[in-house]
Amino acid sequence: MRMDKKIFAALGVLAAVAAAPAQAKDFRWSFQSDAVTMDPYNINETMTLGFVGNIFEGLIRRNEAFEIEPALATEWSTPEPTKWVFKLRQGVKFHNGNPFNADDVVFSYERASQKSSDVAPFVAGIKSIKKIDDYTVEVITDGPRPILLNEIGLWYIVDKEWAEANNAVQVGALAKGEENFATVNANGTGPFMLKLREPDVQTVLVRNPDYWGEIKSNVTEAKFTPIKSAATRVASFLSGELDMMYPVPLQDVDRINQKAGLKVLQNPEVRTIFLGMDQASDELKYSDVKGKNPFKDRRVRMAFYQAIDIEGIAKKVMRGASKPTALMIGRGIDGFDESVNKRFPHDPAAAKKLLAEAGYPDGFGITFDCPNDRYVNDEAICQAITAMLARIGMKVTLNAQTKAKHFEKLKAVDSSFFLLGWTPGSLDMHNTFFYNAACPPDMVAPGTTAGSGQASWNAGKYCNHKVDELLNRIAVEVDTDKRQALISEAMVLHKEDIGHLPLHQQALAWGVKDNVELAQNPDNTFTLRFVVVK
Repeated sequence: MRMDKKIFAALGVLAAVAAAPAQAKDFRWSFQSDAVTMDPYNINETMTLGFVGNIFEGLIRRNEAFEIEPALATEWSTPEPTKWVFKLRQGVKFHNGNPFNADDVVFSYERASQKSSDVAPFVAGIKSIKKIDDYTVEVITDGPRPILLNEIGLWYIVDKEWAEANNAVQVGALAKGEENFATVNANGTGPFMLKLREPDVQTVLVRNPDYWGEIKSNVTEAKFTPIKSAATRVASFLSGELDMMYPVPLQDVDRINQKAGLKVLQNPEVRTIFLGMDQASDELKYSDVKGKNPFKDRRVRMAFYQAIDIEGIAKKVMRGASKPTALMIGRGIDGFDESVNKRFPHDPAAAKKLLAEAGYPDGFGITFDCPNDRYVNDEAICQAITAMLARIGMKVTLNAQTKAKHFEKLKAVDSSFFLLGWTPGSLDMHNTFFYNAACPPDMVAPGTTAGSGQASWNAGKYCNHKVDELLNRIAVEVDTDKRQALISEAMVLHKEDIGHLPLHQQALAWGVKDNVELAQNPDNTFTLRFVVVK
């Protein structure tokens, strides 16, 4: 399914991109946290995949208009509904000089499919990849795959010889603290190469002098510095130490816009922020309720939902820079259906009544896991929700920590109540649900098999076999109208289950110097090859 650039153009997500590179320049930018790893298979996290996407490439990529275009594959065809043939680009070299060919594609598929790989769902619908010749591969899918190109957009190709030589064939499981050579080193085919990696301090990329294609950017060296403190990040930007920083704290937008030579780019983002709950354990690990799990009762989940004043969060915490939602996907994602995007009402009195009916008239104690350096105002959102839940009698202990520790807990399925954000890399509903709302492998319906990587971010272990059945049909349905009907049905079921508590889509806010031109991607990834410093 081809993404329509009109969607994003209408949202106004495209910043100016220079037609031709100017004089070579250095570039300095910052985000509120570091890339978790340099291995593109370790974790499906937007910031990390976006960062390493400057170093690695896939068979396809997205241009500055966010349209799919050829990358390491020059063309593709579907001679049969379940067969794709990709012609590979010739003359491409990895950064260490090794030639790129079909062996690397087959190896990368096998490596990405490993149990420890967090990007396995990107290739989950693929049964096999076979080398036809050095520059042709045949892909066999387990059924018609209308969104194959969308799904493999963030499946980056790694060098087979390099991985084997450096004992990096196995993908390290981050949830278990496993690391290897590929975690802190990188060897891709992309327009920028890794020069220096100091985790949580700085990462330096340099232009690839032997890149196969055009690099519109005039940046020769790019230094990335993670700065967790919003105040410090803004101060560094205002003082001229940074050429670009994100996210801009919402309270500082006007301040930056009023300073000569600086501006804030604000546009909608396709990420949804939501809450998850452990709905599978017989007893919650982080609660004072013993012998049972309150979240197994829909009344408790609904009470939490109705206790949250999402409009108050939008106005006071997000300063108008968010759009409340009832769904796990937002506008700009294939499958979004406005007709079912209606939230249950905010009603604290009804919430207290539901808790009492469920057997918790005085509420109960629960630990709330939240990142403090990943999403826009993430800790502030969690603080607001903690206070709102207190008003219905809940005793919430907020556990706010860095995204690395937070994600580690979620990947280990070690949380009773948590906040998470999700941008489907495929820009399609199936991705969001496959990762977050499909049944975990140990809970699938009898006689069925979970897909590779299925439910790998479903830390609450939500499971509805009917939703799973619909997801399987959605994955192979080629008729657009029929597919949308299946998607809407699955979203209604999940919504009625209170499978998760959707909150909002946040807005992008990037601080940029006036002499910098770039493309502001709607998924909040940052692409260096479009940056021009005048």
